[in-house]
Amino acid sequence: MSMGKAVPPGGTIGILGGGQLGRMLALAAARLGLKTRVYCDNPDSPAFQVCEAHTVGKFEDLAAVTAFAAHCDAVTFEFENVPAATVAHIAQTKAVYPGAHALEMTQDRFDEKSFVQSLGLTTPRFGAVDSGAEARRLFAEYNSRAVLKTRRFGYDGKGQAKPKSADEAAAAFASFKGVPCIMEAFIDFDFEASVIAARGRDGSFAAYDPPENHHENHILARSVVPGRLTREQGAAAKEIARRIATALDYVGVFAVELFVLKDGSLLVNEIAPRVHNSGHWTLEACAVSQFEQHIRAVAGWPLGDPARHADAVMENIIGADALAWERYAARPGALHLYGKAEARAGRKMGHFTEVSPLTRD
Repeated sequence: MSMGKAVPPGGTIGILGGGQLGRMLALAAARLGLKTRVYCDNPDSPAFQVCEAHTVGKFEDLAAVTAFAAHCDAVTFEFENVPAATVAHIAQTKAVYPGAHALEMTQDRFDEKSFVQSLGLTTPRFGAVDSGAEARRLFAEYNSRAVLKTRRFGYDGKGQAKPKSADEAAAAFASFKGVPCIMEAFIDFDFEASVIAARGRDGSFAAYDPPENHHENHILARSVVPGRLTREQGAAAKEIARRIATALDYVGVFAVELFVLKDGSLLVNEIAPRVHNSGHWTLEACAVSQFEQHIRAVAGWPLGDPARHADAVMENIIGADALAWERYAARPGALHLYGKAEARAGRKMGHFTEVSPLTRD
């Protein structure tokens, strides 16, 4: 664990990635008197609109990344598909949080679930798939109810298939062009939840109340807090996050996606080594949002209080729904639009959060 000097107000945080998460991180940094520089390969990145400076470049271009980092006091990333080797390279000269180890562990679904199980935590049954024959075998072993996923580079349902037969399982593997995959047994869960937590450079830990999450077409549609989790389940979710963060020597905000079974038990689905869509409600319902919390951790500041002062319902604005922005703007609540020019199908264009008086702390 690094305990280097904290970045003072006026310092600069570098952000790898220029999507909406980077945009909201830059806005949170500005609130604290910190500057941000953003590096991304997309010249139309929405985070470019709100940062002090930006660089357009490939994440694999180590010379360009090094030149970018030279202007920063600390560096972070806003999505998990930044090459771990790039993060490790920057770490030779600059503080980077989270580190390359945590990023690399969570970039591979098989490695991630193996790591989670090594901590004594529970995940769905899973196995590596490197051939059509293995896809057929595991599909049968999991009682013909399973999900095939690529081990890397999948999000919002991309790189996933739900075969209905062994032949479909083999065909799905072939459709992924032979890249390493993972088969996960289908879980008959009651509902989905997540826990957003943070760990500081000094090992301090803070977790937000876990929201209940609802998905449509594999994309998060709505997060509700408080949800149906009991106090005991909420405490268990936070402890799961604490164990993961400690084992990874993690610094920054991260999310643990959970399946809540009908018997009340919690299964770890995925870890996201970054701020998370299901934590956007913290912008309105907490004094310190997940975005400010992440900046605090990366800059070496004390973590903020994650307590809620309101109940909240956050809904994503997807694709063409963003064209109805006037309807959202007329509703009581907080509208966030991400500055994306094209409202493509399935694309997260913004979110809307309604808050109400606190009913359960």
